[in-house]
Amino acid sequence: MSFDHPRLFSLSPPCFTLGRLLAMLMVTVAGLAVVGCGAAYRESAARAPGYPLGYVERGIASWYGPGFHGNLTANGERYNMHSLTAAHRTLPMGSVVEVQSLTNDRRVVVRINDRGPFIKGRIIDLSRKAADALNMTVPGTDEVEIRVVGLRGRRGGGGFLTVQVGSFEDRTNAWALKAQLERWYSGVKVIPVELFEGRRYRVQVGQFRSEREADALAVRLASQLDTETLVIRDDT
Repeated sequence: MSFDHPRLFSLSPPCFTLGRLLAMLMVTVAGLAVVGCGAAYRESAARAPGYPLGYVERGIASWYGPGFHGNLTANGERYNMHSLTAAHRTLPMGSVVEVQSLTNDRRVVVRINDRGPFIKGRIIDLSRKAADALNMTVPGTDEVEIRVVGLRGRRGGGGFLTVQVGSFEDRTNAWALKAQLERWYSGVKVIPVELFEGRRYRVQVGQFRSEREADALAVRLASQLDTETLVIRDDT
């Protein structure tokens, strides 16, 4: 997986105190175009087994722009803030998504080519051009509804789902948590990412094909660790 970029108008995921996480764990474990263009992709999406055509989600959209222009996205492309693209945590790469502002009813269609946002409650990170289309560039965020209308590019499920447990500044803390989690869970790994504020080490657990199973683990770990967890698709 390529390094994730930080998000404009977003805060980084909280960096947790290792002692707090480990103590709580021990206790709990023991006990692309404006509206109208999406229709062109419906036929190809319908032929992709398991593809979530028609999937709908509501939440907060944010956007990222000049500071990330030209950086690599999660699918290996160069981020172009003047293209109609977006980042989503779990939708397969190449998904074509209609985004509707619930504030002003404006709509835009974007292609998913990146992963994020890594903030609970935020569901999509838009390019600058897409944010302009929704008139949300100045406020930075907006309440939106997203709907999957097609697929462009790769067929299939696009990797597996994993649960992000925490993010650390200190590599040693991340690896210590990984070692503790490996006592009870398989598929634990540490992912280094480069952000504006420096390198962070994200601890992720599990490999799932089912969103239901991934969500169940995310809820369990959130309760065990008293922290926010995120389900993310790993396309590597």
